[in-house]
Formats: sequence, C-alpha cells, structure tokens
Amino acid sequence: MSHRSGRHFLQIPGPTNVPDRVLRAIDRATVDHRGPEFGRMTLEVLEGLKSVFQTKQPVVIYPASGTGAWEAALVNTLSPGDRVLMFETGHFASLWNKMATRLGLSIELVPTDWRRGVDPAAVEAKLEEDRAQSSKAAIKAVCVVHNETSTGATSRIGAIRKAIDAAGHPALYLVDTISSLASIDYRHDEWGVDVTVAGSQKGLMLPPGLSFNCVSEKALKASKSAKLARSYWSWDEMLANNKTGYFPYTPATNLLYGLHEALKMLAEEGLQNVFARHARHAEATRRAVRAWGLEILCSVPEEYSNSLTTVMMPAGHDADRLRKLILEAYDMSLGTGLGRLAGKVFRIGHLGDFNDLTLAGTLAGVEMGLELAGVPHKKGGVLAAFEHLTESARAPSRKVA
Repeated sequence: MSHRSGRHFLQIPGPTNVPDRVLRAIDRATVDHRGPEFGRMTLEVLEGLKSVFQTKQPVVIYPASGTGAWEAALVNTLSPGDRVLMFETGHFASLWNKMATRLGLSIELVPTDWRRGVDPAAVEAKLEEDRAQSSKAAIKAVCVVHNETSTGATSRIGAIRKAIDAAGHPALYLVDTISSLASIDYRHDEWGVDVTVAGSQKGLMLPPGLSFNCVSEKALKASKSAKLARSYWSWDEMLANNKTGYFPYTPATNLLYGLHEALKMLAEEGLQNVFARHARHAEATRRAVRAWGLEILCSVPEEYSNSLTTVMMPAGHDADRLRKLILEAYDMSLGTGLGRLAGKVFRIGHLGDFNDLTLAGTLAGVEMGLELAGVPHKKGGVLAAFEHLTESARAPSRKVA
C-alpha cells in the first residue's frame, strides 16, 4: 500500500488503539519467565487486575483470545450433559452458545431480537420453572454477555444476580466482559459473579493475545467435581504457579509487560474516571446519531453501551459500502455488522485509549462519509456531539473522587 499521511483511525469496537506507553513497554527485551524480575512483575499484574475486576478473588491469565477464556469458564465448572441457560442477545452470545454445544453441554437458549440485553425477569422465570420441575435444579449455569459487541446493548449484571437470588436457584453465574471491562462499571464481587471472562484488546488497551477468568470461591469448588476435559485451561495448575508469580507453561511475556503498563495507566486516571469518560463519549455519539436522523440499534435506553454505538442504516442502503467509502476517503475503520446484522448496521467504537478530540475526528469522518455515500441524513450530528463535549468540559471538574 502507498503511504498515507496522518494516523489511521481504528474506530472498531476492538481491537482498540494501543497507547504509546503500552507499545513501548511491549518493546522491551524479553526476560527469563522463570527469573525473579518476571515473577515480581506477574504478582503486581495479578494484584492490579483485581482492582479492575473489583474483586478480591483470583484472576487467571491465559495466552489466548477471549474465545479461550470462554472455553476455560465452561470446562472448569461443568460436566458433559449439564444444562446451561443462555441468551441470544447478539453475535457473540450466539458464538458462546455454539462453543458450549460443541463441548457437550445441553443448552437452553432464550432468543431475542438482538436489540436489548438480557431481561432479568426472564432469568428469574426460567430458573423458577427449573426449580418447580424438580427438587434438584437441573440448570447448572447461567451465561450472560455483559456488553454485546455486535449490538451495543449492555445487560444489567447486578439486576440479573438479584433475579437468580430471587428464584432461590444455585446455578453458577458466568459473565463475558470482553468489551466492557475497564470501560463500563463492572463489579465481580458485589454482583456475585462466579466466573468473569475478559480479553486484553479492548478496554485494557492491549493487542489481542491475553484473556482472563476471574473466579469465585463457588466456581473453584465446582471445578473440583467438573468433568469436562481440560488441560491447557485448567485453573488448578495456573493458580498454584501464580502464587509465586509464574505460569505452568510459557506465558506471553511481552504482552504482560504491556498489561503491567496499561494497569498503571488505568490506576493513574482512576477507574471511576475511566467509566465517566466512556459514558461522556457514548452520550456524545448517541446525540450525533440522533441529530443525523439515524436509529441506534439498542432499543432500551438504560441498556445503551458506553463502549460502542451500533447504528442502523436506512432501508436500501448498505452499511459495508459506507464503511468502504469512509476507509478509502478518510482512512478510518468502523465496525461491520455481524451475523444477522451484516450490511444493516455499522459500529462506532469509543473505548480504550480515547479522548474528546479522537471522538470529534471519528464523528466528523462518519458525517462526511454519510454525505459521500449518499445516505439520507440531516447535517449537524457532529455539532450536537461537540455541544455535549463542550458542556462537559465546562463542568468544575470531570474527575471523580
């Protein structure tokens, strides 16, 4: 490809832009992953991750994509034939269901229109029905995607925990936070989650290649009797080695350097400030979309995602053609529509290493692209976003104590 001046705008909802500080950390020479320097760093990383998950429980790090962490959550806690309650809230929830089926689990899948998160009332009803059918509950786990990356809808994890408790059901609670961790408020301990799944390439501001399980005491107990085959994904060897800062197999050393630096950056900004920043950018983006006269895919305002906004195209217009024109004209990548949404939506990522001016450039590129592609819209979306960002900047302080 010929050289293009300026930076490429990577505004997909992950992988996200990697900050220079993290890139420089990854660029360090590799050290002995059995040596004392590496062990000390790993212990700091494991402790730092707990603050991001808002937990006192152990976190396991895998050299893998988020898909690997999905599998680890399932195989460490369940046995062949176990019933699992899942909700088809979007493309990634569908893929997790597909994996669980391949592993030999029995899935009860609740369909949705892909325009909202999981309904806590539906969770409670399904679990009450399960308990009524037998004195011994058949459903062993409830799996929920916190922030569905394909749709921009966020499930209410705390409310779902209350629904499980209201049903008096003993099912494990497994949650995917791949596109929400370190972007949207998430509380592993307070919300009673048993296994939280995460990945490195979104809010944690790293390249793809690391994934995580945050594990409750209840989940650890379940792993003692779980019968699904596991070796690489097994928690027991990982946790045993992690006590001294090491791993049972070769870790992704340089990505861990980057994670160490990313955790420092999140701590310096303050996690609550990180959440507030993402909320500010999400609201500005939604105001732009409404001003353009376009429709946000998520139909439940209280479930709007702060990581990304999925925008519906007017009838007769192809989202992929719009994305192609924007890439060619302005060197900006937007997220494609996945699964049943292919060609019908585009996704604006506004998570990770992101600030007001980055958002301004992103929305300007979208508005120019809509004009270039001949997509029916109203002008003024960028100005609507600017007004929100400016008013936010006028506030006495954007810092959260």
